[in-house]
Amino acid sequence: MTHDELQDHYELYAIGVAGEPERDEIREHLARGCEVCMKEMNRARELTALLGSAAAPAEPSRKLRRRILASVGFEQRGFGWSPVLAGAATLALAAAVYFGGREREFAEDAVRLRDQVRRQTIELTRLSEAFAIISGPSTTEAAFGQGPKGKVYVDPQRGVLLIASNLPPAPAGKIYEMWVIPKGGKPVPAGLFQSEPTGAALHVQPGPVVADANIVAVTVEPESGSQQPTSAPFMVATLQ
Repeated sequence: MTHDELQDHYELYAIGVAGEPERDEIREHLARGCEVCMKEMNRARELTALLGSAAAPAEPSRKLRRRILASVGFEQRGFGWSPVLAGAATLALAAAVYFGGREREFAEDAVRLRDQVRRQTIELTRLSEAFAIISGPSTTEAAFGQGPKGKVYVDPQRGVLLIASNLPPAPAGKIYEMWVIPKGGKPVPAGLFQSEPTGAALHVQPGPVVADANIVAVTVEPESGSQQPTSAPFMVATLQ
């Protein structure tokens, strides 16, 4: 068995409750001086020792001890229950910590998995929308340069797509906002976006585009966005 497969069994081995075949496998690894298993067992023993020191020993009263021993036919001969009860408490506490920790790990893994699936679904939807715009029969495109470089694609029904490179992330508290400007009209907001640390950016604004769209521009705006540009456009693409 691999060390990854044994990972969840070192603590159980340390407190003497590991099952088969993991118990024999760990014992064999330790017998041949496996460094990984020796390190894991040291960690597991430290954990159980810590749990043992945290468990307060329970001392039954002398009267109760005599009554219990007498009920099963034993005479008292200096028998101490403290080590037994402390060991049982340690074992119960170790099991509770171990299985409680595993339950939390499973819950955290489930949350991470759901978040990953959600992000991937969003990304796939965005790429699907981008592909639909690029491949649309009525799509027009325009390039821009001078610093950040890239292209915009406009389909009157499907939306606007911007692909850029060499675009550093917007400053703290700011965000990029895209605008579609019709001939002789005011800029129409077309979505907020942020670039990647690498300088790449892909922004899709799906849906019908304002009539007579002539220019696609980008400005730097407050992170909540603006209804009209508050700064001069630094990226401008004129549609043909």
